Amino acid sequence: MRQGQDQQTEQAVQPHPRSSDAFARAGRCIPGGVNSPARAFGAVGGTPRFIARAEGAYIFDLDGVRYIDYVGSWGPMILGHTHPEVLKAVQAAVEKGTSFGAPTESETDLAERIIAAVPSIEKVRLVNSGTEATMSAIRLARGYTRRDKIIKFSGNYHGHADSLLVAAGSSAATLAVPNSPGVTQGSAADTIILAYNDPRAVQAAFAEQGHEIAAVILEPVVGNMGCVLAEDAFLQVLREETRKFGSLLIYDEVMTGFRVAFGGAQSLQGITPDLTTLGKIVGGGLPAAAYGGRAEIMDHILPAGDVFQAGTLSGNPLATAAGNAILRELADPAVYERLEMLSARLHQGLDRAAEKIPHTVARVGSMLTLFFNSEQVTSWAVAEKCDTAQFAQYFHGMLNQGIYLPCSQYEAMFVSAAHTQEDIEKTISAAEEVFADWT
Repeated sequence: MRQGQDQQTEQAVQPHPRSSDAFARAGRCIPGGVNSPARAFGAVGGTPRFIARAEGAYIFDLDGVRYIDYVGSWGPMILGHTHPEVLKAVQAAVEKGTSFGAPTESETDLAERIIAAVPSIEKVRLVNSGTEATMSAIRLARGYTRRDKIIKFSGNYHGHADSLLVAAGSSAATLAVPNSPGVTQGSAADTIILAYNDPRAVQAAFAEQGHEIAAVILEPVVGNMGCVLAEDAFLQVLREETRKFGSLLIYDEVMTGFRVAFGGAQSLQGITPDLTTLGKIVGGGLPAAAYGGRAEIMDHILPAGDVFQAGTLSGNPLATAAGNAILRELADPAVYERLEMLSARLHQGLDRAAEKIPHTVARVGSMLTLFFNSEQVTSWAVAEKCDTAQFAQYFHGMLNQGIYLPCSQYEAMFVSAAHTQEDIEKTISAAEEVFADWT
């Protein structure tokens, strides 16, 4: 990049004054000034924008600047912000009470909608977060199979439970090692890390330890090393090996559930997992998640069975009201037709805008990533070759033009049904301008 381009980056990371003040204040009482690392600008530099309000496809910061939003609360806002049907449902629910600690019909309504949409799910348990859903699904898999080991894949994120917050060791198929202080060796000891999209590694791991493996968990479309697609051969081997050895296949669809298709990624891939985790969209923007699967497996959860899982706010009436409202809207195929039309145009436009720069664009439905890497990203080994400095330059250039993107090369961007054709064209034009002076 040219020297002038570097100077532009330095200017771009200067914070807006009210966001700067808000971030300084937050830092005095909240570690790092944020309640989730994904909200910080650590990967791109600068000060995060503090958001005052949102509407449709737009968010507005404390300084009154409007942005076209492609974060969408990291996925849930598939219909856009402040959707009238979701607001109406939550307002009606809050007037009746915010939490009861007792069953409600709204919980059953949401469970029935999930089961109707995702054919692999016969029974479902509602929880509060994606981390809780994946943690509970793994505990259930271990309780059901009476085995300890699990397989996960490099670059797949399944929340911050100890046994999942681990990194690969030195070999292609190895027991994991903790990658965060506070995660013990014992917590990681039963987790096996493999390379994503490597069917031979899966076969080798099962050949060596198959009768000890309780489950394999994966993102069927990865969203946390950027948007990365699972290859058919890889998925087929996963399904074959887990069936052969009596292990469970867990699809983590916290991000992809109701996002890439109404029935999730599994409905596109033709794979039937044993357990599925859901989050983000299923709560309509409120804290809610779920895990479900075959009835014979789910009936091992307390009180039907002996695998413990509980939650004071699980199935919270406000969250289930929002979830029911958003799933009612998403049952209309026209929503996904619109999302596909808008997303395909954005994909095409970003690809063309970056044509003089080494890059690839990956997309499934309404989630996509512009990788600063000329090699198609299929695994973490390829993803980590991306030029993250170029991504930071791109991020701030787009932010300066009112386009709000995920603040990391390794996060997917999301299109909502509230985006307009004009929003998409403005985004493409902004990218063209950002890239115009790059060499």
